[in-house]
Amino acid sequence: MTLELSARDQSMLRGARGPATAAAMRILVAFSKAVGASKLLDIAGAHIDGCLYHGQASLDFVERLVEGSGRVLVPTTLNVGSFDLIHPGLVKMPPSQEAPARRLMKAHLELGCRATFTCAPYQTRFRPGFGEQIAWGESNAIVFANSVIGARTNRYGDFIDLCCAMTGRAPAWGLHLSENRRGRVLFELIDSDAEPSDSLFVAVGLIIGQTSGDRIPVISGLPRPRDEDQLKALGAAAATTGAVALFHAVDITPEANTLEEAFHGMAPEEIIGITRADLDNALARLSSVPDGAPLAAVSLGTPHFSHDEWMRLLPLLRKVAPGRGIPIYVNTGRATLTRLQDEGALAGMEAFGLISVADTCTYVTSIIERLDGVVMTNSGKWAHYAPGNIGVSVAFGDMADCVRSAAAGHVVRGTR
Repeated sequence: MTLELSARDQSMLRGARGPATAAAMRILVAFSKAVGASKLLDIAGAHIDGCLYHGQASLDFVERLVEGSGRVLVPTTLNVGSFDLIHPGLVKMPPSQEAPARRLMKAHLELGCRATFTCAPYQTRFRPGFGEQIAWGESNAIVFANSVIGARTNRYGDFIDLCCAMTGRAPAWGLHLSENRRGRVLFELIDSDAEPSDSLFVAVGLIIGQTSGDRIPVISGLPRPRDEDQLKALGAAAATTGAVALFHAVDITPEANTLEEAFHGMAPEEIIGITRADLDNALARLSSVPDGAPLAAVSLGTPHFSHDEWMRLLPLLRKVAPGRGIPIYVNTGRATLTRLQDEGALAGMEAFGLISVADTCTYVTSIIERLDGVVMTNSGKWAHYAPGNIGVSVAFGDMADCVRSAAAGHVVRGTR
């Protein structure tokens, strides 16, 4: 298929906006041809997933763009980095790794990206609107933008997302196009919770991620969520255990007011029932230790805690006595943290073991003091990745379970 370039595209390709933009356009053109796009489209924003330092190549790429006087052409947010710039004392990292990790984050800012450093840009002032074309990296952000907001992005990996931001363009393919957004496989919840618990949404996400493959899942029978954070947890779990970039929840998400709308009037390719036993089994696989296991730490906020989640957590902490020295790490965006500090909401919370983490996450950066014990989390994504990333044993539970466990010093879980 021939790729059609506009006069503006060709101008950027020839270097009218400088060598960095020309290089970005060359990469974007090659990528667009590889995926079979026939043209490029304008994007309203981008989210860059390349701030985590994985080696010199990632830094070299961004540095070359900086040296070529590169600037992003659309509002561009940044995903988490490898370092907490707000609380540098928390990070245990040798200088040989810290220097390039910090430099990579700073280099993105020199390109004109916004210093968000959050995996939840959809809960910032840079949230896109329904139907807007965007180019986002970070799996949970992609699935939330597509599913909960109804914005349009594919799963853009490192470097391609930045090339889109540098040019303000993206290939017209995949989930950017309406015909590719219809549901393919139907998941029907059978005997689900009457009350929409957080664990229910995590479990549904785990199951559709493991089962959907490259098909867009549609969920029927899902209880109406308490808030969008439960849909955030569902999408993060689905993107973690599979390749889900878009899900439809009937009568909940914006492109699925009805089952017929979700499937664009066509029949599902497969119908899969989800029972209470399926949900329990999915959650059980997240934990490697039984109830009663001694606890080393709690980690919350993967994806990053929203203000609403903080407002649910802080009263829970105040209801229990200061803990047994069990730290409760909460990963959150710096904008949310600033708002909480301005409100005075975190005053005195250190007595309860609360440790705020910004700009990064505890499963990708060496922050947690004790890695020889059990860490409890309410995040399906954290529970999935942390054992392999940082070598800890994990217990999964709802937020209230995590707080009670920190107070008790061992894993405590209520009935779900």
